[in-house]
Amino acid sequence: MDCYSSVWFNMFLTFRVTNGGKTTLTNKLLKTLPNCCVVHQDDFFKKPDQIEVGEDGFRQWDVITALDMEAMVNTVKGWQENPVKFARSHGVSLSPEAEGADSEKGIHILLIEGFLIYNYLPLIDVYDKCFYISIPYEECKRRRSTRTYTVPDPPDLFDGHVWPMYLKHRKEMENNCDRIQYLDGMTSKDEIYSKVYESIQNCLLNNL
Repeated sequence: MDCYSSVWFNMFLTFRVTNGGKTTLTNKLLKTLPNCCVVHQDDFFKKPDQIEVGEDGFRQWDVITALDMEAMVNTVKGWQENPVKFARSHGVSLSPEAEGADSEKGIHILLIEGFLIYNYLPLIDVYDKCFYISIPYEECKRRRSTRTYTVPDPPDLFDGHVWPMYLKHRKEMENNCDRIQYLDGMTSKDEIYSKVYESIQNCLLNNL
């Protein structure tokens, strides 16, 4: 675990897979974990006119170069440097302990949620807990088809680009990070939440 000062215990949690339920899980954890903030990788997508068209004929939305990862890293560093200031600037309610100017200890948690968070090496060592929500091809395609995106999916995008990139990035992810806890995205949302929450609580108990 990483402790960035003698005052605060800081935990990073990360989630990954497209349309796997990671945002739903993140939002529930935000409501139950103390002094908890979140960084969404989707907030760092480049503008549509900056997204290249690949050899497959599709705009490359599902690759790391479609994201401003430098800006994302800087956002994470901002939280590392001052989690209290970060929380306040993002409208996060802090516990009385964290609000106290003379507090000697506290817990601050940052959730990092996205679909390529294990495919950018400068962030790998930052993560304290890593989770991966996995769902099979058929279910992933079904969920994707029910989503409405700012830039609508063109015909055949899922089979021609999204899924091939998913398989490529999963293999790359497995080579980059060996600390991932895999979660079955076909189980209930409550069950997934319970497993993650229990894992977090155990981590906190072992490090405080």
